[in-house]
Amino acid sequence: MNNNREKSDQLFIHFFENIRCYSENFFEYYRMSVSSFDELLETLRPHIRKSITKFCIPICAEERLTITLRYLSTGTCFVALKFDFRVERSTIGIIVKDTCQALWTVLQPKEMPVLTMNDWQDISNVFYLKTNFPNCLGAIDGKHIRCKNPSNSGSLFFNYKKFFSVVLMAIADTNL
Repeated sequence: MNNNREKSDQLFIHFFENIRCYSENFFEYYRMSVSSFDELLETLRPHIRKSITKFCIPICAEERLTITLRYLSTGTCFVALKFDFRVERSTIGIIVKDTCQALWTVLQPKEMPVLTMNDWQDISNVFYLKTNFPNCLGAIDGKHIRCKNPSNSGSLFFNYKKFFSVVLMAIADTNL
């Protein structure tokens, strides 16, 4: 078992080192720059790194983050990722869950801080200056995202524009 893990690790490390040399390919695969990936990895590494034991060689932090980013960016299923990374489907599920939890734990305080009354008032003031809407904190809009008709859904996803879609709702402040 450990021998298969070592071979899988070697394949991933070879791929990872190779794709880093081609920034456009890296961006296309990871949906972020090499420097952004490195920054995210170093922030998450202490939370997603596992210790080597006499029973197993853990999957490295780079591969854990890669598996999670591929899952989140492509929406592919765990079975497809199993063949891409040579990691069992159940292990991929654990990796994705743990890495997403680490992403939330580490990034939420930094990217989504708790706002004070002054913060809300500043947002409202900027919105008023830019749009002339008083007491506004954001703008909400929706967009139809084209999709394949999910099986057994009938006309549930069929919209007035005459195609199948899901509705993406978003809210943005004055800085988008």
